[in-house]
Amino acid sequence: MHLQRPVNEGFLILDYGSQYTLLIARRLREIGVYAEIIDGTRQTEPKEDFHFHGIILSGGPDTVGDEGARSLPAWVAASKKPILGICYGMQLMAEASGGKLRSGHEREYGKAHLSFDFKELPKYAESLRSLPKDQIVWMSHGDDVEAPDDSFVTLARTDDKVVAVIAHREKPWIGLQFHPEVQHTDHGEALLKAFVFDICKAPRNWDSSQMLNASIERIRQNVGKGKVLMAVSGGVDSTVAALLLTRALGQEQVHAIFVDHGLLRKDEAIWVQDQFKSLGVHLTTLDQKKEFYEELAGITDPEQKRKIIGRKFIEAFEAFAKGHKEFTHLGQGTLYPDVIESAGHGAGAKVIKSHHNVGGLPEKLALELVEPFRYLFKDEVRIIGRALGIPSILVDRHPFPGPGLAVRIIGAIDAEKVRILQEADAIFIRQLHEHGFYSQVWQAFAVLLPVKSVGVMGDNRTYQDVCALRAVTASDGMTAGVGDLPISFLVNVGTEIVRKVNGINRVVYDVTTKPPATIEWE
Repeated sequence: MHLQRPVNEGFLILDYGSQYTLLIARRLREIGVYAEIIDGTRQTEPKEDFHFHGIILSGGPDTVGDEGARSLPAWVAASKKPILGICYGMQLMAEASGGKLRSGHEREYGKAHLSFDFKELPKYAESLRSLPKDQIVWMSHGDDVEAPDDSFVTLARTDDKVVAVIAHREKPWIGLQFHPEVQHTDHGEALLKAFVFDICKAPRNWDSSQMLNASIERIRQNVGKGKVLMAVSGGVDSTVAALLLTRALGQEQVHAIFVDHGLLRKDEAIWVQDQFKSLGVHLTTLDQKKEFYEELAGITDPEQKRKIIGRKFIEAFEAFAKGHKEFTHLGQGTLYPDVIESAGHGAGAKVIKSHHNVGGLPEKLALELVEPFRYLFKDEVRIIGRALGIPSILVDRHPFPGPGLAVRIIGAIDAEKVRILQEADAIFIRQLHEHGFYSQVWQAFAVLLPVKSVGVMGDNRTYQDVCALRAVTASDGMTAGVGDLPISFLVNVGTEIVRKVNGINRVVYDVTTKPPATIEWE
């Protein structure tokens, strides 16, 4: 049984496959309202115990009207709720009302300048008048609205004359060709607030800092006197979840299991055991390095790596649980982005990567599932961690993927490559701490590339591996900028890696944002 949602009212976001969909939900929570994401192709109005004040239609990769393209469900318009259509969502709104669309005429990617014209502003949208007439927004589209139906008024166009904002003359429907949820849109937050509070009249009902006591109460209601087998990785999410469950239920009802798959950071297994001991959480470590290495031998496809690791995790837990029949629940540190990303919402939505901690285990183990963070984002989990008193060295750790170094070694994996990458990564992270840069970036790590380069050391020719360093800035990982680390610092890190890590003779720095790249290389 999943824990019930934190609140029973807020906003529905219909997902049409945009990589920004989760970011919409995150931005709404930041301004003080709860939001959930559902499949944009869902044909029936959600009837669960959830009252929604408005609907947001996300962007997406489809072209409206193409075979297989996602369409606007009839219940959306019939709901009589305010609607905000973003990018593809705006095109769906316009098409449903008889507007004319076009494909590939004026592609816009990146920042664009738009100008508002408020002469025909509908009365329900009067709060938009407070927005600057001229502003910079973030575009990402190949299709656009050539001419909306007469029931809509055009409120803004870009310098390329693309229709950027439309509003229905009577219904509280707003369409935006740009993305207000990304930080690159100058007044995106103000626009979202205008829709949420002025047009939808929604009350504020979300405050991340008030979640701890409510989370403890929900855990006690769901688990009762049962016993939880808690899957932990040593990362922020599962660590905070393990301590939260222990605080809610007591030490005797929670037992954490840590699988050492041999793909961890340098000395990670010992570090994790020490941390859990200091937190007062019961922990058992399962040494599975040999088993994981054997299964991963020769595997180069990143999605196949993730699936193998997910299956091996299931097998390890299954073997442990068979000898411990006292457990009634399985605990996981699953986050809301894990659930949505793995689900691949909508017809033709792009699954970027699978997550080994989503699904599979309860069916195998016949245990009830308890996921206290299933509806939360990572920064919200960190807030709970701080409220629990977890030290910053743990709660502020950079994210680390469940498959570990398997997705940071490009190509096939073996113990020697793991050793090489562990040493390089440890040098990078240590130097970030020593120079005060660790807290200035959201995530940083080293990647071992399947590329060899010629070098020279002590007048001898070398032919060794290339290591890439990556550091990004982000608030939630759904978009990310490049960590602005001084070149002198990077040179020092590269010099130490090449000097101390046998097997690497060249270091490069990744300067790609997300999008278009993901943060991890695989």
